[in-house]
Amino acid sequence: MPEIIAEDHWTQRDGIKLSVYRKRLASAPADAPVFMLVHGSSFGGKNGFDLQVPGKPGYSFMDEFAQRGFDVWTFDFEGYGRSARTPGYSGFDTAVADTHAAMEVVTRVTGQSRVAFYGSSSGAIRAALYAEAKPDRVSRLILDAYVWTGWQAPTLIARRRNIAKWRDTNCRPINQAFFHTIFNRDHPGTSEEGVADALAAAELADGNTVPNGTYLDMCSILPVNDPAKITCPTLILRGEHDGIATEKDLLEFYSGLGTTDRQFAVLPGMAHVSYLGKNRAIFHHAVHSFLTAPSRTDTH
Repeated sequence: MPEIIAEDHWTQRDGIKLSVYRKRLASAPADAPVFMLVHGSSFGGKNGFDLQVPGKPGYSFMDEFAQRGFDVWTFDFEGYGRSARTPGYSGFDTAVADTHAAMEVVTRVTGQSRVAFYGSSSGAIRAALYAEAKPDRVSRLILDAYVWTGWQAPTLIARRRNIAKWRDTNCRPINQAFFHTIFNRDHPGTSEEGVADALAAAELADGNTVPNGTYLDMCSILPVNDPAKITCPTLILRGEHDGIATEKDLLEFYSGLGTTDRQFAVLPGMAHVSYLGKNRAIFHHAVHSFLTAPSRTDTH
C-alpha cells in the first residue's frame, strides 16, 4: 500500500489555539486536490475522520481519500480534540472564523485557496455557513447528515428536553457509553462492534467534555443557513435511517440552493455517521463520484 504521511499544524482564532491536521500520499504531487473535512457536535476532526479501529481496517475517511489522490485536511473547532478548551460554547457564531483560520493554514501550505468541503451533522451546517460567507474559498460542497429547519426531526425533538441544562454550562461530559448512543440511537446494527469503543478511546484521550454550542443552536435557532447563498456545486447526503432531519426538510433546502449543479442521495443501510458505518463503501463511492465529476460546459 502506498505510504500515507500525516502532518500536525496549528493556528489561532482570537488567541484560541486550534489544531489542524493533514494526510496525503508521500508521492502526492504538490498540486493534489485539497479536500477539507468539517466535524460535528460530539467529537473532533482528527479522531473521527482518521479513526483507526483495532483489527478492522478501512475506517479512516482521511486515508481512504488520500489513497484516491486527495490532499485531505481537517481541524478541531474550539473546545474539541486537541484545540484549546475554553469557557466558550463553540456554536455557529464562531464557526466561520474557526474554519477560516484553518483554511489560512491550508492555503499557506498548499498554495490552494479554493477547495472542496465536506461537513457532517452540525459540521455540515458550519461548512454551509462558510460557503455562504466565503464563496471564493469553496469549490464543491458536500453536506452529510445535514439539518436545515429541524422540522419534525426525531433527534432534535429528543434533544430539546435537555436544552435548559445545556444553557447552564458551556460543555457537557462524554464517556464511553455516550459514543455507543451515537451509533445506536437511530437504527442499531448499521455499525460494527468495536467502532464506538475505538472512537471513545481516541476522543477521551484528549478530554472528557465537548462544547454545548451546536446542540443549543440546533435546538433553538435553526435555520441558520440560506440555501440561495450557496452557489458552488453541492451534494446532499442522507443516511436511510438518520433521525437528525426529515427528508422533506432536506428537499426543501435542496430546492432552494443557488446552483443547479446539485445532487441529492439517500444512502441505504446507514444512519447518522455514514463514514463510520458498515456500508461506508457506498458513502465513499458517492463522495468520490461527486468530487471527480467533470466540470460543466456553460450553455446559453
